[in-house]
Amino acid sequence: QVQVVESGGGLVQAGGSLRLSCVVSGRTFSRYEMGWYRQAPGKEREFVARISMSGGSNTLYGDSVKGRFTISRDNTKNTVYLEMNSLKPEDTATYYCNSHPPIVWGNRWGQGTQVTVSS
Repeated sequence: QVQVVESGGGLVQAGGSLRLSCVVSGRTFSRYEMGWYRQAPGKEREFVARISMSGGSNTLYGDSVKGRFTISRDNTKNTVYLEMNSLKPEDTATYYCNSHPPIVWGNRWGQGTQVTVSS
């Protein structure tokens, strides 16, 4: 049974930065593309970023975060990261990590980590 534990969220002012982490267990982490997703109140969950199995520069970003967010991974620690800079109030959401696409792990989701950006 795969388990993901997201952390690193919090309250930050607009223009600030946060670094999210996600630790994965129950799977051979390095065999999966990983993604970050977010869901704001009253909205559907949306794609934020994804990274290839080996990491590095093989990444993809949603249009709303391109140039501000950076996804990375450490396969020795079974961890994927999301560095978020120049945060905007519209980035306020619960952030989740999962396989990419999520259906690979059966669309099961962890508890997420809350990011709140004040104006």
